[in-house]
Amino acid sequence: MSAALARRVATAIALFTTITALEAQVVDHTDFDRTLKAHVRNGLVDYDAFKTDPAFAGYLRLLATTNVAALPRNEQLALWINAYNAYTIQLINVKGERESIRNINKSLGFLRLKGPWSDAFAVVGGKTYSLDDIEHRIIRPTFREPRIHFALVCAAIGCPPLRSEAYTGARLEAQLNDQTVMFLTKTPAKNRVDVASRTVYRSQVFNFSDYMKDFGGSEAAVGKFIARYYPAGPEKTLLERGDFRVVETEYDWRLNSVTNARLVPRVQ
Repeated sequence: MSAALARRVATAIALFTTITALEAQVVDHTDFDRTLKAHVRNGLVDYDAFKTDPAFAGYLRLLATTNVAALPRNEQLALWINAYNAYTIQLINVKGERESIRNINKSLGFLRLKGPWSDAFAVVGGKTYSLDDIEHRIIRPTFREPRIHFALVCAAIGCPPLRSEAYTGARLEAQLNDQTVMFLTKTPAKNRVDVASRTVYRSQVFNFSDYMKDFGGSEAAVGKFIARYYPAGPEKTLLERGDFRVVETEYDWRLNSVTNARLVPRVQ
């Protein structure tokens, strides 16, 4: 083999190896995407359909065997968001709950049970996690991305609505941005700005646990964060100025199921 041919062969092998490595760093979320498109409508979930769909079971098996550490950042975050949402659906079905996620492992008198979010059952990359582990010990400290609070869906009507598509590394930025705009500006029963009374009506999502620090740690910082997703106008100006009072809207913990469609406030 001539030196020139040997170089061409070596170059081809290196290119193939690079392409193969890049392909290996992308997770195929097709099964979850297909089930979300089939069984989620306007954020409401057909839990019974997920329970019997083999594609959903296949996706959980994929999560259980994926080496997350080998993935690029956006692929990792997309996977963890999908894992949280998929295992929340699985938890509702495994427990047979059809009223509220808060009924799962509920405290009984003086006996404090785990609750739904601290029950370790979600298998990702060969390790078992609780939903709290995924959110508070992996996603929040690792990625420091406040928009995840509008992408992680806790199976309640008061949550941001579940998307009818899986998150992917390639589209993550656009998906998170769209989810944030939708929740902050297009769900007036949960979030809205009343300029006349200088009042920001705001979902309790911002105040759960220590979530506020993810948005800057103060009411003024939260206002500036929300303002980013408003077009130029009096609402944006009020939010940026910080001269407003906050009223928390009611958080509806009823299950975000298709059977509860009539309970969901209309989007105006």
